[in-house]
Amino acid sequence: MTAVQESWRGVAAEEVEDLDQVTGARLRTRSRALLGSLMRPHRWAAALALVLVLLENAAQLAGPLLIAAAIDRGVPEVLAGGGSTLTWCVAGYALCGLVSSAAKYGFLRVSGRIGQDLLLDVRQRVFRHVQRLSLSFHESYTSGKVIARLTNDVHSIDELLEMGLDGLFSSILTVIGVAATMLVLDVQLASVVLVAIVPLVLLTKWFRTRSHQAYRRSTGAVARVIVQIVETLNGIRAVQAFRREPRNESIMNGVNEEYRAANTNALLVLARYIALVRLLGNVAMAVALAWGAIRVAQGDLALGVLAAFALYLRRFFDPLDEFAQLTNAYAAAIAALEKLSGVLEEAPSVPEPASPVPLPTGGTRGELRFEAVEFRYRPDTPVVLPRFDLVLPAGQTVALVGATGAGKSTLAKLVARFYDPSAGAVRLDGVDLREVADADLRSAVTMVTQENFLFAGSVADNIALGRPEATRAEIEAAAAEVGAHEFISALPEGYDTDVRKRGGRLSAGQRQLVAFARAVLADPSVLVLDEATSSLDVPTERVLQSALETVLAERTSVIIAHRLSTVLIADRVLVVDGGRIVEDGSPEDLVGGTGRFADLHRAWLASLA
Repeated sequence: MTAVQESWRGVAAEEVEDLDQVTGARLRTRSRALLGSLMRPHRWAAALALVLVLLENAAQLAGPLLIAAAIDRGVPEVLAGGGSTLTWCVAGYALCGLVSSAAKYGFLRVSGRIGQDLLLDVRQRVFRHVQRLSLSFHESYTSGKVIARLTNDVHSIDELLEMGLDGLFSSILTVIGVAATMLVLDVQLASVVLVAIVPLVLLTKWFRTRSHQAYRRSTGAVARVIVQIVETLNGIRAVQAFRREPRNESIMNGVNEEYRAANTNALLVLARYIALVRLLGNVAMAVALAWGAIRVAQGDLALGVLAAFALYLRRFFDPLDEFAQLTNAYAAAIAALEKLSGVLEEAPSVPEPASPVPLPTGGTRGELRFEAVEFRYRPDTPVVLPRFDLVLPAGQTVALVGATGAGKSTLAKLVARFYDPSAGAVRLDGVDLREVADADLRSAVTMVTQENFLFAGSVADNIALGRPEATRAEIEAAAAEVGAHEFISALPEGYDTDVRKRGGRLSAGQRQLVAFARAVLADPSVLVLDEATSSLDVPTERVLQSALETVLAERTSVIIAHRLSTVLIADRVLVVDGGRIVEDGSPEDLVGGTGRFADLHRAWLASLA
């Protein structure tokens, strides 16, 4: 297997797995249910649109009948010295054109409004739902795939609604209306068309199946292209630092070629269908004209009827070309709906409680209890945290120490309820976290991570993330409390300085200080610091160390850190190994012992020498 294949095979497997988890019927049912829920608020407007398109087609169908009447009755009447029938036919034909144009205009106005409202609705639904999904979803479903859902897939639906809805309705109604009118005009000539309908129906059925398969592959392929672009741009520093450009280009060539092949296949299916439809149409037209001309010569058929029939026959086959292209748009939109409905069907693994239990009145104290807690990421994966009990009294600062992968961050994520335990319960002041409303939980528990993500915008806005209503004085006080006020004031526009994308205008240490100020301003009763001091240089760390004693006072704090200078300010140290707590005591007691923490402390002192 080539390096290119290895790189995108995992992403391809994710897309294939999405389709393998449910049957084709399930996918169709799911996408129709989504479309139905989107259309339900617009059902009366949709009914009006249908009436307008019916009126438009009726006006168009009346045209050839008026031409037949003009030829067979109007022209002979004029030759005989009259002219009223021809006048009425001409006026009627003009009126049909006017009605058709007005109905077309009204339909486009109504359908355009429905389409734009529908697109707005689906974008908002997907974006809102993705934000509410649990951390486990975002760890497995890449951001590139989410972007593909909100851009390419929504665009596919937009194309169908914007360009094809009128044509799709008109094509179907025209074919049905023309077939019925031709039967009324002359059954014998209509039988020619009826004979052609049999292979046409079989051909259309083949086309719908193949085009749907082709566009399903195409939507999967474009998602992999977007994933590769997003991952490359997000990691551009590593790409340039490690000269990964050639490998990324190789990977991009692979997924791009797959996308090209999928689109080429879809176009070939369309080309074959259109060619065969035109062949059937031309053959049917030639046979009908030849037979009709013989009957006109024999006096068995009126010339006007043959002329009208020829016009109707052309109108019967011409929409099928347009219908084929619209079917392509329809297939792309259905494939997109399948993907979007799949995202919307995802349920949060950490759901909001249906009947939240309020936290104790007067504010939370911050006592945490782990009662018979066990955790694994999925039922089919190994246990990460074997069953344990633990009590963290209110106001205590607890440090979690251990090797990478020991389970420290997992334990902290249970406190913040990014995950729920597989067994047992985590309680805050006696209330199971699964029963606490999200808004109450986020007010009571704040987590500062190693990533310290900042949004584009001002420094003040980023500090006020947890309390948007905070005053400028409160924001500056929070920054001063963690030692960030000095460097923020020195920025070109102070607290109004734009930190730019991902906080790129600030250093890693400065971003962490802003994240600390954000946590202080939120004023939680439980504060979780997950490697939150890892990016600080020594002078900044010393500033923060003194500030931490004030920040951590009178609130329950859980600190995960490899730097023992941070750990030593804790009231209590828990040493974690293999998901188990193997040591528990004050820093002073453990340093004086012979356990693992004492070994870590001695190694740390040696590194400072």
